[in-house]
Amino acid sequence: MHERARGSGSRTLGAWTPPPPRRSVGSVPRLSHVGVLLCAGACSVSLGGAPDVDDWPPPLPEPEVIPAEPQRSGDPQVGWDTLVHDGYVGCGVPANVYWLGAGPTPPTLLLPDRRGTNARLPFDRTAFITSAGVEVVTANCLFCHAGFLENDLVVGLGASEKDFSGTLEPAVELPGMMLAEGAERREWERWASRMRTIQPRIRTEVTGANPADNLAATLFAHRDPATLAWSNAPLREEPTKQVAPVDVPPWWLMKRKNAMFHNGAGRGDQVRMMMLASNLCVDDVKTARAIDERFTHIRAFILSVEPPRYPGHVDEGLVEQGRGVFQANCARCHGMPGEPHPNLLIPTEIVGTDPMAAGAGMFARRFVDWFAASFYGERARLEPRRGYVAPPLDGIWASAPYLHNGSVPTLAALLQSSRRPTRWSHLPQRRYDHDALGWAHVEVAADLLEEPTGQARRHVYDATRPGYANTGHTFGDALHDDERRALLEFLKTL
Repeated sequence: MHERARGSGSRTLGAWTPPPPRRSVGSVPRLSHVGVLLCAGACSVSLGGAPDVDDWPPPLPEPEVIPAEPQRSGDPQVGWDTLVHDGYVGCGVPANVYWLGAGPTPPTLLLPDRRGTNARLPFDRTAFITSAGVEVVTANCLFCHAGFLENDLVVGLGASEKDFSGTLEPAVELPGMMLAEGAERREWERWASRMRTIQPRIRTEVTGANPADNLAATLFAHRDPATLAWSNAPLREEPTKQVAPVDVPPWWLMKRKNAMFHNGAGRGDQVRMMMLASNLCVDDVKTARAIDERFTHIRAFILSVEPPRYPGHVDEGLVEQGRGVFQANCARCHGMPGEPHPNLLIPTEIVGTDPMAAGAGMFARRFVDWFAASFYGERARLEPRRGYVAPPLDGIWASAPYLHNGSVPTLAALLQSSRRPTRWSHLPQRRYDHDALGWAHVEVAADLLEEPTGQARRHVYDATRPGYANTGHTFGDALHDDERRALLEFLKTL
């Protein structure tokens, strides 16, 4: 694993003119709502309140290049083993209670190369023995970083099928009703106290949106930055309950990115960023340092992940035409295949996409300060700016929905803004649309969302909600229809 080039700060471009490993485990069923909620709080990371966005983050007058910085190396195979076997989250549900509620795991949700109790668990859960000698089950990184594509599980794909829109309360409290006093109950109480803390602040407006930034901020608010000691009472103001939704980027892009997050934050040592899931229950710096050493290998595994190849028909003649369209209209920001990625941070005023996520959640000023004063800030920096990074497009065909908030279901709609639905819902079984390249969907009328319980709203992406807008990135509107068709064909090959 090669060390990255040394660098710091950002470089501006000057005058700016906007342009006119796959691991398949076979067919898998969709996860049940209850199963998703059981360990939802341990991943990564209409409610009242406003997001923490005012004059923050710092303005970005023009695009900036985010430079590469030194990174630690590791062993990808050790990283995979650590990823699916280690207890880096620090707490969980006692295994005896977990099995009573979960029952046998469907074979299609099993990973083929796990051992012990983990060989019987779904791909996104891990069992480990706590310091008190209790076996617990918790979520692992794949809870948010493995997704389904045409009935295959793709490790490293953002899990856009997960549901954070409901309440965690039944899944949190039920295990406690089954446990007598003793070590198992104490382990449950530790886990449950964290779940009760985070659940009001990780509820999204719609299935598929990810609340990781609010999750991280909530955990920061309850920790002493110097010692990482947990406090049930907040030590600083918690984030608001209005979640800025994010679409989880695929892992295979990390080898080309110099910053971890959509808004250019997450600079310096990537390992310290990747291990933030440990912030759920790792309550001292000594334990965090031990996890940090193991996460160098997890980062090495993440950098080894490659995008899946497009499985359908590719028109080679159109691909070459599309390559020219891409080079003329897209490459300045997104880079050409086989060339270094530009790592351009684009101001929100230029790209025009929903600005909420740039400064909400853990990117609010008080949480940036917490991070800088903590163990995590010894080697890494948040440094959000008022903009979004134009990401690499490797495997872009597979990573629907699009934009940083997942507001656009297909690439065809991304390239022609008039095709973007205001309110849309997935078709049953999340069918892939090979013509539009993305999720097959239906448009939903506003009056259909006014049913009494609000259940329907949870399954409809509504771009009129704060943080969920599908505006911006309208550069494709200047293309002719035949250019867009050729460009889509080229994007299949990335």
